[in-house]
Amino acid sequence: MKAHASQARRPAGRRVTVFGAGSWGTALALLLASNGHAVTLWARRSEVAEHIRRTRHNPTYLPEIELPHSVHVTADLQEAAADRDVWVVATPAQAVRSLAEQLRPWAHPDLIIVSVAKGLEIATLKTTTQVLAEVLPEVPRERIGVLYGPSHAEEVAAGMPTTVVASAPSCAVAEQIQALFMAPTFRVYVNPDLIGVEIAGSVKNVLALAAGMSDGVGFGDNAKAALITRGLAEIQRLGVRLGADPATFAGLAGIGDLVVTCMSRHSRNRYVGEQIGRGRTLEEVQREMQMVAEGVPTTAAVYRLARELGVEMPITEAVYQILFEGKKPREAVRELMTREAKYEDWLPHTPETTRPDGLAASEPTPSR
Repeated sequence: MKAHASQARRPAGRRVTVFGAGSWGTALALLLASNGHAVTLWARRSEVAEHIRRTRHNPTYLPEIELPHSVHVTADLQEAAADRDVWVVATPAQAVRSLAEQLRPWAHPDLIIVSVAKGLEIATLKTTTQVLAEVLPEVPRERIGVLYGPSHAEEVAAGMPTTVVASAPSCAVAEQIQALFMAPTFRVYVNPDLIGVEIAGSVKNVLALAAGMSDGVGFGDNAKAALITRGLAEIQRLGVRLGADPATFAGLAGIGDLVVTCMSRHSRNRYVGEQIGRGRTLEEVQREMQMVAEGVPTTAAVYRLARELGVEMPITEAVYQILFEGKKPREAVRELMTREAKYEDWLPHTPETTRPDGLAASEPTPSR
């Protein structure tokens, strides 16, 4: 497998469409074009597509980045979707279903679909690849994957070193995704744990909101380190409950993406949390933003999913209460800090391990 992946680093140019002309879609269109692929960038609004075609700059997202003329820009779905080898879905997660329904006439069995949208659909609690597989049965499930990891669009577009993960139900397809995007400044690893990668990359946005709230309130590095570490424990608990490999959460899609999203000035989710921590309402912050903070709808979805599965996620619950129930951030932190005393004990138990509470590994775990 490793030899195959290595040989595939420089594949023949492929016909690729990036759906979504936001910052991430624009950065990936630039990257794919530099890799020698025939790239189309689809913008939802015709006036945006026309502006990019004429000026080679995106008027709202990454305006300082110049797109080469080799990137074709259109707002025509048929023109963008027909006769493509790869579709890259870079819309907000809540728009994936609607887009997929419109794209269905041009779906085919040889197509590869790469979702770079991070989030869970509120109505169904499904990941983006689950939504795509449901709406587009013409595309085999094993050919629908993701590209996730710590990757701010601003840095990717500027050619700064970035490392991410490709995942799909088929390792061969994941390797094709790896080969498609691999570049001297953009390193791609393969991880076969698709559900783990998707849960890690989606739920981290909830924790980024929490980290921003901590900044806005004025708490220090100690508090943020605790949020990141205990937040990772929550993400892992949910992922493992859904069948994920625990090791995934120690990788790029897990701790890597969590750290960059919680710490960076580029993170829109951290920014939203910070503004709320300073006393502004969610509605006020969202009104002035041109970009979508995926963590807001994802918080609602993850909160519901955790409750349905019986997975304890106290930080996620606190973020939900702040966003949607009017709880004050300081009060939420006080409640988190004064919960009953517990063991850290956040890794899954195996039959060979002895638990510090004296119970056998096979016995039920007390509430954490």
